[in-house]
Amino acid sequence: MFEPDTIAIVAIAFLIAGIVKGTIGLGLPIISIAILAATVGLKSAVALFLVPAMATNCWQAFTGGHFTELLRRLWPMFATAIVGIWVGVQILASADARVLSIALGIVLVVYATIALLRAKMPSPGTWEPWMTPVVGVAGGVMFGVMGNFLVPGVLYIQALGLPRDMFVQALGMTFLIISTTLALLLSRYSLMPTETLAMSAAALVPTAVGMYIGQRLRSSLSEAQFAKAVLVAIGLAGVFMIVRAMSG
Repeated sequence: MFEPDTIAIVAIAFLIAGIVKGTIGLGLPIISIAILAATVGLKSAVALFLVPAMATNCWQAFTGGHFTELLRRLWPMFATAIVGIWVGVQILASADARVLSIALGIVLVVYATIALLRAKMPSPGTWEPWMTPVVGVAGGVMFGVMGNFLVPGVLYIQALGLPRDMFVQALGMTFLIISTTLALLLSRYSLMPTETLAMSAAALVPTAVGMYIGQRLRSSLSEAQFAKAVLVAIGLAGVFMIVRAMSG
């Protein structure tokens, strides 16, 4: 894990992911995993993004003034996501890496397409009490297998129609909880050795630098255009992963 080329790839991946998160407020897991999965492998990629993910979402989770209200509303999703992550990690530990890479590539293409078309899940309305835990399980499995909670997790949170500040805090709470759970389970299943944990901690440096650059860029770039470019890049990364895995 400490080969110079690997260190360079990890640093570049988290620098880019940090720039994206600093500019549009999200995208750290999906960008870093999309880059790393094609280079160091999906299992290592899932483990490497965890420390930066926990660190960058900790402040976001406890800032906004809606923690208790959101916890009361979303705790069924958090609880079932933990169960889903446990199932997902077992799949990650035993599944063929090539199959997982194809699955992740499909998810990236689907998410990018949905976001570019600005399609949204319908509001759950009166179905929310039972849909919330179902989404938690499904999103948890996805996150445990490939470090991706966007489909259906983030799409569902968007569908709740929360005010912007509550939505941002809800994302912070969600990713803090699921990232911490995944880190503990990966350690239990020996999928996060000490050298990987050290590399993940070191990735905080390029992540912080990238976020600083992204925050500076936010004032000079059109956030909408930048977000569209990021989504196109995510879709292309997904296509590349599918082609690479199928031809490998």
